[in-house]
Parts: sequence; C-alpha cells; structure tokens
Amino acid sequence: MSTVAATVSRVPQGTQARPRGWLRSAARSRKVQVGFGIVLFFVLLGVIGPHFVANPSATGPDAFAPPSATHLLGTTDTGQDVFAQLVDGTSASLIVGFGASAVAMVIAVTFGLLSAFLGGVWDDILSTFTNAILVIPALPLVIVLAGYLRGAGTVVVSIVIAVTAWPWTARILRAQTLSLRRRDYVQAARVAGESTMRMIWFEIVPNEIPLIAAQFLITVVYAILIQAGLAFLGVGSVTTWSWGTMLYWAQNAEALTSGAWWWFVPPGLCLALLGTGLALMNFGVDEIANPRLSASRRGSLRRRLRLAPLVGIGGSPVRRSSDAP
Repeated sequence: MSTVAATVSRVPQGTQARPRGWLRSAARSRKVQVGFGIVLFFVLLGVIGPHFVANPSATGPDAFAPPSATHLLGTTDTGQDVFAQLVDGTSASLIVGFGASAVAMVIAVTFGLLSAFLGGVWDDILSTFTNAILVIPALPLVIVLAGYLRGAGTVVVSIVIAVTAWPWTARILRAQTLSLRRRDYVQAARVAGESTMRMIWFEIVPNEIPLIAAQFLITVVYAILIQAGLAFLGVGSVTTWSWGTMLYWAQNAEALTSGAWWWFVPPGLCLALLGTGLALMNFGVDEIANPRLSASRRGSLRRRLRLAPLVGIGGSPVRRSSDAP
C-alpha cells in the first residue's frame, strides 16, 4: 500500500512537468518560431490595423486605380480602398478560424476522452454519434447550414464550421486515450480512489496536450479556408469584411478580366501565408510530439548528405578533389 501511495504522490508532479517541458521544446523549434512570427503578425494586423485605416466601405471617384501612394493596394470598381478592406477583414478571418477551432476542440476533447475512458455503453453511444457525424460530407453540410442561416454573422459562421470540424479529432483523441488509460500511473490513481473527472483532467489531458495543440492548428487552417470558401460562394453575410468577402466582390466585379490583380491577389496571398505559418507551427509541434518522426527525418537527411558526394551521373561513384591520391 505504501508503494502505491508513493507512486500516486509522484504522478501529479510528473504530469505537470511534461507540459512545461513541451513548451520549452516548442519555443526552441525553428519551425514553431517562424510560424508563430507569421501568425503573430496577422493577429497584430487584425487587432491594431483597423484603427489606422480608412472606412473599407467608403466609395470614391477612383475606380480600379492601381496601387499608389494614396491607395497602397489600389481601389475596387467603386473606389473602395483595397488595403483598408484587407486590414479590416483580417480580424474576421482570424475570429472565425480560432473561434471555430476552439469550439471544435472542446467538443472533440469531451467526446473523445469520455468515450475512451468510460468505455462500455458510453463508448458505444459516443463513438456511434461521432462516426455518424464523421461520415457526413463536411463541405456540403457547412454550405447547407450556412445557407439556411443566410446573412449570419461571424459568430454563427464559427459555430457552423465547428459543428463539422470536431469528429476526426475526437476519433484521434479516443485512440490515444485508450492507450493512456492502461498506463501504470492511471491505474495507480484509480486504486487511490481519484474521481473519473480528476483522472481525465490531471492524468490523461496533460499527456495529450501536444496532440491537442497539433489538431487545434490543423482545425484553424480548415476553418479559415472554409470561411473564405463560404464567403467566396456568397453563403452567409457578404457585408462583413473578410478575405473571402473580398474575393467574392472581386469575382462579381470581374476583377480578373479587368486586370485589377491588386483586388484578389492580396487576400489570396494572406490566406496562403497564414496557412503556411500555422502549418509550420503544426510541423514543429508534430516533431515534438513524435520524437521518432523527427529522429527519422534527421537520420534520412544525414544519410543523403553522406551519400551525395559519392553519387555521380548514371550512379557511378565520383571522387572529390580532396580524395585524389
């Protein structure tokens, strides 16, 4: 009994130390640093930028004016400033992306962890419901829901996207929890009489933080792209400025055929750049959560570098000048 008590007393300290070690590893990752810098730039642009630009809906006499000192990214067919629309639309795209991902993660963590940890009938019910949502095509469902709520604002669109974004993450977390619940420290906590919720939040969740973070970043990219796609199709509110809304009005005004590249290229580049930043963060977190993957990549790179000087045209070995007798 004393051995079990000693084991249980050591478990909380170990589980609390893991997140701090994971955060230190993430802070040292070059991919995470670059990706975080890109994402932070857009966050600051969305928070601070709208206070320093003109009204994005204000019209002017300069229609389809190219980029200049007066209008950094030119104007639309009605003389609206494209740069003001880009800056003002950043916040809406970020709110939908991070808001929908946060709601989806809450649902996924709840269903995934409870399904695996409780087991039995609860696992059957929650898994069946998750699978039922998972097999429904996500994009058509989002279009139908958003179309039914036509004119909905940013918050409603975030909820609609979150409803379709959580099942896959729930399945991943369920599989991971099925493995973790059999570990010795969880069994020790169970013997010590800890409640189910305490074991879930203090023994299981801390060990799944890297996995949850990686899935969160993936869901943010998914939500931002889905929101842009819905806005481009004219589903939802087209009066709230976002990068997708800019593409929608640019397409309606035939900006491509008119040669007004400055209207649709900047929002497309912002979507690509923000997606790249989130993907870099996800790759860095994935390497931290899967050390074998990172070691395998490094080993493969070392092997390629070691063999590169010996491989010539046609596969014949080539001597370097330094190796000549």
